[in-house]
Amino acid sequence: MILYFSGTGNSRFAAEVIENRIHDTCINAFDYIKNGRKGDFHSAAAYVFVSPTYSWRLPRLFEKFLKSSRFSGCKKAYFVMTCGSEIGNSEPYLKKLCSACGFEFMGVQQVIMPENYIAMFSVPDKQTADGIIRNAVPSLAHAAELILQMQPFDAHKVSLADRVKSGFVNNLFYKFIVSARDFKVKENCIACGKCVSACPLNNIKINDSKPVWGNDCTHCMACISLCPVRAIEYGSASQNRNRFYNTYHPNDMVK
Repeated sequence: MILYFSGTGNSRFAAEVIENRIHDTCINAFDYIKNGRKGDFHSAAAYVFVSPTYSWRLPRLFEKFLKSSRFSGCKKAYFVMTCGSEIGNSEPYLKKLCSACGFEFMGVQQVIMPENYIAMFSVPDKQTADGIIRNAVPSLAHAAELILQMQPFDAHKVSLADRVKSGFVNNLFYKFIVSARDFKVKENCIACGKCVSACPLNNIKINDSKPVWGNDCTHCMACISLCPVRAIEYGSASQNRNRFYNTYHPNDMVK
């Protein structure tokens, strides 16, 4: 079984590529998380968890969901983490999660996808993003082959900097950076409500025909990336930056 969380579509795409190759059930955790539902899953084959990388770790909301869910059947667990550059020292935290959930950790596969953390980084243009996505497919195919063979993923070399980023920096990130306070809406907002639907934590409401953000944000960047008229900004950081929302499917990348 493939279980994925995706904010702007990269991890959804990765999960679908793997699904096409291992021919197993693929489930989007978004509806579970948005509706506050715990999962109760059974799989005869290995579990494959696909998600983005938030500050060199698994997103905390996805980790919380996995810990609150029940898993029966096969106890092998693979992790596939999409990222703009690297996943740091995420492995020991995934092993700890597996221990809490009763899984056998089978490794984590890093998959480079288009950067979408517009609050801090530049987002590639469409042509560049297309190339990055296409280049990610072989890595996903390799991961799928190892999953089919029930073989562990290759180990990653980890530096001291990686340990600092996934540990100390990750904690600072959630304490000081992850907040909705800098989101703002411009006058060209059409009140379509797509940002409301896209928020996994129900942190956005429409008030007087404009979105209003609450205090429960995970910085998935779905709202700002999905806005059809670019009416949402994140302070001054997102101004004049590209927006990227991955709508591709595996067959789109077939030459």
